Amino acid sequence: MGALRVVLADDNFLVREGVAKLLAEIDDLELVASVEDAQALLAAVAEHRPDAVLTDIRMPPTHTTEGIEAAKQIRIDYPDVGVVVLSQYVEEDYAFDLLADGVAGLGYLLKERISDIDELVRALQDVSRGGSALDPKVVEGLMARRTAEAGSPLRGLTDKERQVLEQMATGRTNATIARTLFMSERSVEKHISSVFLKLGLLDEGETNRRVSAVLTYVEATR
Repeated sequence: MGALRVVLADDNFLVREGVAKLLAEIDDLELVASVEDAQALLAAVAEHRPDAVLTDIRMPPTHTTEGIEAAKQIRIDYPDVGVVVLSQYVEEDYAFDLLADGVAGLGYLLKERISDIDELVRALQDVSRGGSALDPKVVEGLMARRTAEAGSPLRGLTDKERQVLEQMATGRTNATIARTLFMSERSVEKHISSVFLKLGLLDEGETNRRVSAVLTYVEATR
């Protein structure tokens, strides 16, 4: 398998150059373009057809949701290209907008994660394969907001079940969830089965039920 080909977009020159230097040190990753706005990002994707895109949310001209809109357009035009968007803060409305049509091939990370280059690269790899990569802080914010609302399909979950679903939404495997939450894999499996039951996900295969559970969560937070 060849190197993971990535396009980077950020209007801040220092951030863009800093991230570019970090990515340049990673084996099996090739930064094919580095741009400063959404228009240039779409052009670079069309030209290079990368495996993944790493983009800031706020870029010229309005510095609001240009990165989100570009990410959604890329997923429509080039569904094989994964996209990770970066945000300075937990902005739940932006996360809702990005994930409203599904989480496959999409990531939403806080910029503080850039310092953990292994996590950043893992996120790019995951979305390039059609997976998802959601920052735990973003998931936590979405979960807290929705479960506070009446009628949430998540209200029937126990605290531990919500924690497990939260971890599932970040794309973690059962083994990783077990290590993160300090429980056995068997316990994780039992909690996941309970989540499936409470969300009414009984007739699909294991993989589809995991995806459906995350989509139910995303849909509930729209």
